[in-house]
Amino acid sequence: MSKHSILVLGAGISGLTTAFLLQKKGFDVTILEKRDVVGGCIRSENDEKFPYDLGPNSILDTVPLIRELVADLNLEDQLLDANEKGNKRYILKDNKLHALPTSAKAFLQTRLFSTAAKLRLLKEPFVGRSHDGYYQSIADFVKRRLGQEFLDYAINPFVAGVYAGKPEKLSVASAFPKLYALEEKYGGLFVGAFKSARERKKRAEKSKQSAAMISFKHGVQTLPNAMAAALDGHIHYGAQLLKISQDSDSYKVSYLKEGKELSLNANIILSTIPAHLAASVFEHLDTQLSAIFRSIVYPPVLVYVLAYKKTDIGQALDGFGFLIPEKEKKSFLGAIWNSVIFPDRYDNTHAVFTLFVGGARSPEILHEEVESIKKRVRQEFESLMKIENAPVFENHKMWESAIPQYNLGYIENERYFDAFEEKFPGIFLGGNYRGGISVGDSIKNAGISAEKIEAFLSK
Repeated sequence: MSKHSILVLGAGISGLTTAFLLQKKGFDVTILEKRDVVGGCIRSENDEKFPYDLGPNSILDTVPLIRELVADLNLEDQLLDANEKGNKRYILKDNKLHALPTSAKAFLQTRLFSTAAKLRLLKEPFVGRSHDGYYQSIADFVKRRLGQEFLDYAINPFVAGVYAGKPEKLSVASAFPKLYALEEKYGGLFVGAFKSARERKKRAEKSKQSAAMISFKHGVQTLPNAMAAALDGHIHYGAQLLKISQDSDSYKVSYLKEGKELSLNANIILSTIPAHLAASVFEHLDTQLSAIFRSIVYPPVLVYVLAYKKTDIGQALDGFGFLIPEKEKKSFLGAIWNSVIFPDRYDNTHAVFTLFVGGARSPEILHEEVESIKKRVRQEFESLMKIENAPVFENHKMWESAIPQYNLGYIENERYFDAFEEKFPGIFLGGNYRGGISVGDSIKNAGISAEKIEAFLSK
């Protein structure tokens, strides 16, 4: 390998994007990937009649880099913009689906929140900053600023939909930094939302609430697949990482491939593998980092895909789907209405749905018979959607370690990640346990990683 060789660990969206951006600038990049496919948790299945994703179902177009990648990879003709119907989101309350209000008039008319809860929001601009700083949960933050009912029927289901997490455990500062910043920087959510929108416009960024949703004709995995093709010959598949060690003026990465122990030396290493897998790889180099990696919780999530004849469905299909508050005591977290969001991928006679089960709310699913879970969830879903007959198609995927939870005290992890990079110059930490869990966040942070590596090499 060349003098300034760069080694990327993991061919998920974070590793691929960083490698692609660096290669584009002429750097020598090699990727080690354990599996024989790329994309990490991004998994698209192109069933002839019912294509679907078993991981992320879409990408929020929040930063210019996303469209730049699409253009660089010549994927414009594969791109799908979400149907405007997908802007409508439902929340389950008392076994009925209520549209989440998106205007002042709709908010005043909705039965999702009581009159008392609506009046409670008027107090928000007068609520002071927290004394807990970084050490408060999203539940405490929202309850203090907006009230219990808003926590129960807006934030609780939202947190389940994004993190598959529990608001009582997640750190507001780490899991929702932009929300936390509204209070810290502007003193309140309503004032902050108005002022921060102007600042985002100057940076050509969009909020996650207003950003367009995109995918591709053959699913989200189209993007990592295209980057892998552009990096052809630079990805070593089937490489089971063993350890990282210092070796004179570089770093040595040991790994197993086809039963043989091999190694590569590099001046720059970017690790984008999940924290729970990185723990053993970094143990030889830094036991404290390894311990932090082991402490990060990754609850299981069962992704359950179902397709029905439209004529068998009594519920109007006019939105993104619905989320379920914990208070409703259902066996799943919510459902995405795939064929409403991206209708061009399906025929007009069937509807396709993706249901999510488990997460931090129900981690015990990992020890339960999958068929038993599916039967219970399907019964509840069909009742809520007024579905009369059995599905014409179904499939599932159990992600045993799904989404990293930015739980209370996560700021200490984030500080140590920075300290580790100072302690071991040339090693960089990336992936969705740092800087956000979404595909859009991962792409944005991959751009930052590429800039950090380029700046390091320029010294």
